[in-house]
Amino acid sequence: MKFVQLDTLVSERSDDRTFTGPARLTRMMEIVVQPKVNGYRVEFQPSSRTAWHTHSGNQILIIISGRCRFQSEKQDIREAGPGDVVLFTPGEMHWHGATPDAPMVHIAMNIDSTTNWFKKVSDSEYDRF
Repeated sequence: MKFVQLDTLVSERSDDRTFTGPARLTRMMEIVVQPKVNGYRVEFQPSSRTAWHTHSGNQILIIISGRCRFQSEKQDIREAGPGDVVLFTPGEMHWHGATPDAPMVHIAMNIDSTTNWFKKVSDSEYDRF
């Protein structure tokens, strides 16, 4: 058995190069070793969001609170709420974050994956919901 206690882990501010707006993340590294699974609890403030990015493996988002706004390239923006799960497949260009009216928290599980970051999501792209 492996036990990860979130309140014992360090929370850090998101990187301004890969996020728009304030967010905090708590890293839960190598929850599973083979395949490698890294977890991240991410707290987004209203309108905060990631930049466009891809993963080399699957990424699973589990929405804990608030509403998650997300989009895959060439698809419409969608929203998910507490208990909803979103899967991004390897190489799928996407972004995710909070809605404009409230904060949002999700757990991201990256499975055997590295992340490649691209341009930030503009306000006009974000507002197309």
